[in-house]
Amino acid sequence: MSQITHFKATATLDLPETAQVAVPLGEVVSTVATQSVERSDGVETGVWSCTPGRWVRQIMQQEFCHFIEGSCTFTPEGGEPIEIKAGDALMFPANCKGVWDIHTPVRKSYVLIFK
Repeated sequence: MSQITHFKATATLDLPETAQVAVPLGEVVSTVATQSVERSDGVETGVWSCTPGRWVRQIMQQEFCHFIEGSCTFTPEGGEPIEIKAGDALMFPANCKGVWDIHTPVRKSYVLIFK
């Protein structure tokens, strides 16, 4: 039987892993933090946060995410900007490229699909 993963209080969960974004655009460099579980059966889930800044999306897997707090804009390559705020959910197709513009600190829960 598979183990159930339970993230309690995702809005206040301590996120120990921190790093700067890989491809920043501009002088303000966002810092991200993640609490994730091991990948199993081609899926990874967790909670992610990011400070304000603008940068290029680096995750190329299919992703479902639900925004817990904050506001940002995602502009897909060749597409129109998508305004995102707390309470919104998105499904990114695999290989979705674009630019994140984080206006206020954001936090989201996510599921990456590696299949």
